[in-house]
Amino acid sequence: MIKKEFKGNLEGLFGGFTELLEKLGDLAEKGETLRKSGTLKGSSDDVKGVFGFSVKVGGMDDKGPKVEPFGNIRKDEHTGESVVQEVREPMVDLFEEKDHTLVVAEMPGISATDIKIDIQGDLLTITAEKGKKKFQKEVLLPKPYSRDKMVITCNNGILEIKCTD
Repeated sequence: MIKKEFKGNLEGLFGGFTELLEKLGDLAEKGETLRKSGTLKGSSDDVKGVFGFSVKVGGMDDKGPKVEPFGNIRKDEHTGESVVQEVREPMVDLFEEKDHTLVVAEMPGISATDIKIDIQGDLLTITAEKGKKKFQKEVLLPKPYSRDKMVITCNNGILEIKCTD
C-alpha cells in the first residue's frame, strides 16, 4: 500500500495534469504523442513505485485521445487504495506499417535473455525478469501472427518485435 509520505509525491506527479490537458489541443492537430512519468520513493528502499502514462492523439483509427498507463502502481479492486505491485507494466508502442507490425517496449535493465514472448492468436504477452526487476504486458495486435514470423531484438532495455505475415 502507498504510505502517507507518498501523498506529496503523487500530488506533484499529477500536478501537471492541467498542463497536459492544455497541450492535448495542440497534439490533436499534429497527431503526436505525449508522455509523462515519475518515480515514487519512500523512506525505505523496499517500497518503490513507478507510474506514468502515454497520451496518443490522432492515430490511424482516429478514435480520439488514448491514455495508456504503465508502471507498477495500481488501484486495488477490493479496497480502492493505491498499491505498489511487484511486477511493472512497461510502456509499449504499437506501429502498424505497410508490410509489418512493430511492437516496442521499454524495460530498463533487461536484456534479450531475460525476456519471454508468448503469442495466442492476436494476444502478445511480454514477460521479463532480471533480479528484482519484473515486467509483464499484454498487447492486443491488429491481427494474429505466427511466433516463427517474428523478429525479436533487445538493445539497452528496448525490446522490438517485428511481426510479419
